[in-house]
Amino acid sequence: MSLQELRIDCAVKQKKGLHFILASVIIWCAILTVHLLNLPILTKNLFTFCCTAPLVPLAFFISKMIKVDFQNKDNPLTNLGILFSVNQILYLLIAMWIYAAIPEKMLMIIAIVFGAHLMPYGWLYRSKTYMVLSVVIPIVALIVGLNFQPFVLAIIMIVIEIIFSLCLIYENKKLQPL
Repeated sequence: MSLQELRIDCAVKQKKGLHFILASVIIWCAILTVHLLNLPILTKNLFTFCCTAPLVPLAFFISKMIKVDFQNKDNPLTNLGILFSVNQILYLLIAMWIYAAIPEKMLMIIAIVFGAHLMPYGWLYRSKTYMVLSVVIPIVALIVGLNFQPFVLAIIMIVIEIIFSLCLIYENKKLQPL
């Protein structure tokens, strides 16, 4: 298969990563719940990190519900998609530093890292939604994170993730399998 055919195969079989974006809606809801609790900010931040841990198992469960080929082992570009995600872990080191240095801004950094890591998926899945939101999310997270409490950012992220999911559903309906 050509590179373009491999990209289309990834997009079709993995529904452009919809299972991960749907899982992130749940994660952001959990993060919102944490930030609405009457706890010290360092405790909220610790629980925020804990909330992100079940992302992959949640995405796997959702992939079964929406019939996504979670592993897509036949396509070598699947490993590239995994690399795009693993790369984000390195940037979370910044969030770990912020945890202690400027704890009230940690959620903003997590949202910025999350949004920015989406850009390569725009190329992989041939998706305008990923390309646009990979720029919009970090900018919105920066503006909201600098001017509002973290729980407001969590609400905004939930709204963005729902819109993101709807856009991916639309893109997937237009997608033609090989």
